[in-house]
Amino acid sequence: MSAGSAMIAIRGSARKLVPDATKLKRSDPKTTIRISIFARRNPHPSPTALAKAEALKTQAVAKRSYLTDEEFNQVYGASPEDLTTIEKFARDAGLKVVEVSVAKRRVLVEGTVADVEKAFGTELNEFEHPEMGKFRAREGKIYVPEDLYPVIAGVEGLDTRPVGRPRRVRTHFDPHVLTEGHAGELVNRWPGTFFPAQLASLYDFPSEYDGKGENLAIFAFNGGDSPDPRGGYSAVALKTYFETVLGGKMPSITDVVVQGPGNEPGPDTQQSSQKGDSTGEVMLDLCVAGAMVPGAKIFVYFTQFTTQGWVEALQQAITDGNRISVISISYGNAEDDPRGLWTASGISLVNQALEAAASKGITVCVASGDDGSRDDASSGAHADFPASSPWVLSVGGTSLKATQGADPQIASEVVWNDYALVSPAGAGGGGVSSIFPLPPYQNAAGVPPSSDPPHRIGRGVPDVAAVADPYTGVVVMHVSGKELEPIGGTSASAPLWASLVVRISQALGAKVGFLNPTLYASCASGVLNDISVGNNGAYRAGVGWDACTGFGTPDGNKLLHALKNAPAPPST
Repeated sequence: MSAGSAMIAIRGSARKLVPDATKLKRSDPKTTIRISIFARRNPHPSPTALAKAEALKTQAVAKRSYLTDEEFNQVYGASPEDLTTIEKFARDAGLKVVEVSVAKRRVLVEGTVADVEKAFGTELNEFEHPEMGKFRAREGKIYVPEDLYPVIAGVEGLDTRPVGRPRRVRTHFDPHVLTEGHAGELVNRWPGTFFPAQLASLYDFPSEYDGKGENLAIFAFNGGDSPDPRGGYSAVALKTYFETVLGGKMPSITDVVVQGPGNEPGPDTQQSSQKGDSTGEVMLDLCVAGAMVPGAKIFVYFTQFTTQGWVEALQQAITDGNRISVISISYGNAEDDPRGLWTASGISLVNQALEAAASKGITVCVASGDDGSRDDASSGAHADFPASSPWVLSVGGTSLKATQGADPQIASEVVWNDYALVSPAGAGGGGVSSIFPLPPYQNAAGVPPSSDPPHRIGRGVPDVAAVADPYTGVVVMHVSGKELEPIGGTSASAPLWASLVVRISQALGAKVGFLNPTLYASCASGVLNDISVGNNGAYRAGVGWDACTGFGTPDGNKLLHALKNAPAPPST
């Protein structure tokens, strides 16, 4: 890097201030903060590794040959030379290099606010928002020396505004308090709701598989300076649920702390949840997945509600030694959120990580949102990110009714939308991305133009769906270990689909990996339960794919059979 290089703005780094946030003061210049500097992908990958990565796009699910760690680093990692260049820049700027990773394409540094501001040509201030709490934020762009402009893909950690929120919805029902000893508690006190095993049966999950040999990642967000930054689970409460209530076994659960405090459960009251406590979300995800795939090893990746937290967690789950088969994510925000939560470079870094996950054979299941087509915005239609990434299996929501009797079957299933019925209410997220173009695998799906001007056709959301209406939802354990309650939201749908993919991976003896091209080419008709009734606001369900429920809800054995025999998806 030449002395006196001109400073150039990093692509997509522009930030605007959060509306209704109050500026409290300048950030203390002496405070030490940690920053993640992400490099571009290796500009000179091994031709052999690159060819193997490209070949994955046209291989049948059951016959894929995924990249080794070394091949992954060649194609999706950074070049050592680029990382060395970034290290020198950081040290010259007075920053301490904490960690360097080829696989994560990241140089982790720390330094004082004053040194960081000078290094990246920005100003950091402390803010407070009535809902988001306190956070550090910047406005405008991030700048790096001209020599580094081609090398640096993004810088995260400067701005700590919360990014992402849980996709869980409660009912108005009173919880059921367990009796002393909990004997005979497998009784559903809320007609029309279900225990996880009942849903697995209704959706015809392959019953002979329980996830043994597979590793499932559950993402959990907490920390920061929200009014209530807690979030986590109680192992005691989960053990009571799995063993005493359900009569099964406690699954293997391992914490992986990427950022923040790790497992720090709050009380999960209505008040604490509104202030940011994500405990109920974590408990829901673990109750669903642990009951449906008790033989799998479950890894809970704890991270913070920031863009840095998102990217670091994804990179960790993709590149560490846990050999993850499936990632379940029940969080997100509108991709074009008016509060400026996502930046273009932040979305790009997350999307690049999701693309890289496919090369390792990791299926990423993401909740599509609980606010219908508006996705928590005051007006218009918005797709939720990361559900709108073309590299994930985006999961929408339905309302489900079952027949009575000894062998219940699905009686009816429609788009989840109860805005006209109850308050507060919810609806399955879905729509058309304003950021990502139509992926080739959706060319024949009939994705409509966006309902918002300029009415472009982009990535359609979701791909699939499952029950999300809390009034027909899943009965789970409260963190107290003393109460059962029915919960819904696409936060229930995503781990349900993740659990199905885990069972199918076990059945195939191979990771399912990136499912979408095969789903659209070979499973578009006669494989899933097509949902053709209902709407989520701007979009209406119909025969085939729609922007409410995708291709529909699981028929697990049919999907397993289809993937066993599916040919390679067409080349694009």
